[in-house]
Amino acid sequence: MREVTNVMLVGVGGQGTILVSSVLSKGLVAAGHDVKMSEVHGMAQRGGSVTTQVRFGEKVHSPIIGRGGADVLVSFEAMEALRWIEFVKPTGKVIVNDQQIPSAPILAGRRDYPVGVIDMLKSKVTTTAIKATDIATQLGNPRAMNMVLFGALVEAAGLGDVEWEPIIASTVKAAFVALNVNAYRAGRRLMVH
Repeated sequence: MREVTNVMLVGVGGQGTILVSSVLSKGLVAAGHDVKMSEVHGMAQRGGSVTTQVRFGEKVHSPIIGRGGADVLVSFEAMEALRWIEFVKPTGKVIVNDQQIPSAPILAGRRDYPVGVIDMLKSKVTTTAIKATDIATQLGNPRAMNMVLFGALVEAAGLGDVEWEPIIASTVKAAFVALNVNAYRAGRRLMVH
């Protein structure tokens, strides 16, 4: 096994970041990695910021990723990627859902949503913008965008050798297995050139 790999999942409450981190962690443990995960919910139920950090490798001592330590940042919302960009290694990758969800200060008119977020991200680090919500909507449910992003993460992090589909099937409700597996597959296909 190689050194510790650091993955950050960031988004807004209700977007399914915790579900993705759970699937990721279960699969990595099944594949024989030492895994540590931490979650931070900032007013998650009210659309606030949610961050999950997953570290895996032969031996992981701490669940916390420091600034400049993330190999991959997966952002479920565009502005959240910008909020957490300083945690990405200069050689790291960002996968961002090209969707804007205005925060409370923006909705209240106290702030403006930043213009050109994707371009700002691309100027700092290797960034792949995905219209994951649109893809999930085409598959039947916009909420499955989290699994579209998960599929993209699997390719970006070189984790395609893990059997993810049974783990997805055992983690989501039975009625949503087919949708989530299809969304995962769509995300993987996006990253294969």
